[in-house]
Order: sequence, then C-alpha cells, then structure tokens
Amino acid sequence: MNWDRIRGNWKQVAGKAKEQWGKLTDDDLDVVAGRRDQLAGKIQERYGVAKDDAERQLAEWERKASDSWFKKDDKRT
Repeated sequence: MNWDRIRGNWKQVAGKAKEQWGKLTDDDLDVVAGRRDQLAGKIQERYGVAKDDAERQLAEWERKASDSWFKKDDKRT
C-alpha cells in the first residue's frame, strides 16, 4: 500500500491503527496525522520497543492495508 494514500485518508485509517496498537490514544493519532515517522515514534514510546521493531510492526501493518480501509460507510440509507 502506498503510504501517501494512508496519509491522505488518515481519518479513515486511524481506527485501524488504534486496533493494531491499542495503547495509542486518540490524541497520539491526531498528532501523528498520517506521518509515518511520527507513528513509528509513538509506537516506540507507548510500547517501549526499539526503532527497528516499531518500523517492522509498521511495515507489516502497512502491508495489511487494503481498499476496504478507505471505503466510507455508506450504509446510511
């Protein structure tokens, strides 16, 4: 998945990040605002992991990103 797409749709994707890293607060995700390096830093901070481990987790999460992450909920009919 292209990180630019994740960053551009951060409000939709932030929930997926929160599912993956439950220790991240809504404020953390607001500060990150789709910036990959900021997200890696917050993962390091909240989970006490090394930079390379945070990067590995982030790369794995990014690989899981799919088009369904970017679809808006259109069930309101």
